[in-house]
Amino acid sequence: MSTKLSVNVNKVATLRNSRGGHIPRVTDAVRVCVAAGAPGITVHPRADARHITFADVRDVSKLVRQARGVEFNIEGDPRPDLLALVHEVRPDQCTLVPVKAGEITSQAGWPPDTPPADVKKVVGDLQRAGVRVSIFVDADPAAIEWAASLGADRVELYTEPFARAFEAGGSRRQESFDRYVAAATLAHSRNLGVNAGHDLDLDNLRLFSGLPHLDEVSIGHALISHALYVGLDRAVRDYLAAVGV
Repeated sequence: MSTKLSVNVNKVATLRNSRGGHIPRVTDAVRVCVAAGAPGITVHPRADARHITFADVRDVSKLVRQARGVEFNIEGDPRPDLLALVHEVRPDQCTLVPVKAGEITSQAGWPPDTPPADVKKVVGDLQRAGVRVSIFVDADPAAIEWAASLGADRVELYTEPFARAFEAGGSRRQESFDRYVAAATLAHSRNLGVNAGHDLDLDNLRLFSGLPHLDEVSIGHALISHALYVGLDRAVRDYLAAVGV
């Protein structure tokens, strides 16, 4: 089975919010992505609503439901208002991500020493609602084992360290990739699906798309940046080709 691409449309909302009003419309971007063949759409509604809003989530959910074979993924920290929204719209997948105050974007996966009880309850509640649950983690054996102990369905491997190592080149590039191979292999052995995301782009996907057991990559910033030059339809198709679709 080929790796799926989930297009993160947060940056479209960031551009809209920088000016106010409705342009560019997130739903228009989603329509273009789906028409170009994207099998997934991701949003991350943060507490400060600096990009995706709850209204966006509801609008995108309705649109994705009309598109056959397209999955909807909501990612974010398990705060009460977000969890209530997830239970309301019931996406195909919810990716639980730790959030640090003041961060611009995600900086790390869940620390493996995080007390599991509360997160495990969230995982179970979402699964009973029919939502697949992925846990955002570093490529670290302890973090993989922690996610498995929660009863999660998948992990999403935090790939910024790989992206930086890829840029450095030389032995660092392969050594980093080997760590992700080990993490993916361990996750698979624990009956966890494997997603990945953060700073993946057309260059580093040449190597990373060969990761064993890779179910899905979530890509936003690099894909939308590429779209500034080639258009969103072409950008989606370029990234689909990069993951082997």
